[in-house]
Amino acid sequence: MAQMLELIKQNAVPASVMRSAAKGALSLPAPEMLAILVHLTGNKIFAEEAAMTLAGWEEASLVAALSASDVPSELLEYFWNEKNRRRTLMPALLENPRVSEHRLIEAAGKANRELVNLMLTSRRVHSSRAVLQILVTNTFLTDAEVQQIREELAAGTAEPADHESEAAHDVWTREHADEIKAEEDKAFELTKSPGEPDELEIPPASEPDSAAGAVATAPQRRPTLPVREKVSTLQKIARMNVAQRVKTAFIGNKEERAILIRDTARIVQNAVLASPRLSDPEVEMFAAAKHVEENVLREIARNRRFLKNYAVVRNLVGNPRCPLEISLTLIKNLLVYDLKSLRHSKNVPDTVRKVAEKLYKEKMDSRAQQQRK
Repeated sequence: MAQMLELIKQNAVPASVMRSAAKGALSLPAPEMLAILVHLTGNKIFAEEAAMTLAGWEEASLVAALSASDVPSELLEYFWNEKNRRRTLMPALLENPRVSEHRLIEAAGKANRELVNLMLTSRRVHSSRAVLQILVTNTFLTDAEVQQIREELAAGTAEPADHESEAAHDVWTREHADEIKAEEDKAFELTKSPGEPDELEIPPASEPDSAAGAVATAPQRRPTLPVREKVSTLQKIARMNVAQRVKTAFIGNKEERAILIRDTARIVQNAVLASPRLSDPEVEMFAAAKHVEENVLREIARNRRFLKNYAVVRNLVGNPRCPLEISLTLIKNLLVYDLKSLRHSKNVPDTVRKVAEKLYKEKMDSRAQQQRK
């Protein structure tokens, strides 16, 4: 535990330092400062000021702290507590494995409509049969949502936690903490392929009407609400911050990775390519895609494991968005029949076509000489 927090717990610092701590004015990393503030909310003298400081703390910094694998448990408990909960922080809390499944189960049964909405979009919630079995009994669910969860339970689609991917995510995020922090405020936006409109619209998820608030005082009956549209994967991702998108890139499914590889945040693109769940066919598809940023193609070309797959090499060379220096380096590895088609391709730069023509003739001449021997 951080040294300053230990000293404060032991009352081994002057009152002036305690006062500065309650104001959040110590020069400490955000997670350490937050842990101190949470501790001070139990101090008779500084509790009120510490609570006010926490209430006004920058949300992006809070989300980053609550998403970390080494976040102090006291910090999680403070913001999980109903009186301190914030809608913008709940996605990070729901997805953090340090918030126990037991906590999710407790919340699932008595969650209000707002929390129900968040739980319905949580990947971790949908990966736990135990949580879904309690959530389906929540009186704020619509009939359509109840049916959907029952079908999910019956189909056995709730998946066990992927501990390998979770571990890889923890290691990778520690190594790239500065890059994640640098892009933490970057909103989700899709990269575009040539010819696409300037703005790609993400349809908003429909919200329950004001009747949801009116039924909060009548928990014994299921409220009559309009049927909500199923929240799409794209809508779920659009609601995430960068840290959450990085985590989804590691532990998410193929559909989520196909969307996140087009995230304009470079750190998210790199996280997709670092995921242990990423398959060879997906990399082949990314290498050929015309709607990914140049960074994605460069990262693929840097990875020796990816380049052992001939289809990846061929797709990179044939991709019009691939940087020329990469295409010219990899083109030497292409087989004759791919060089033959590439020399007439209108999708690649003229330089690539000319090199393909040259290499094709050289390989054909070499083959002819071998046949004459």
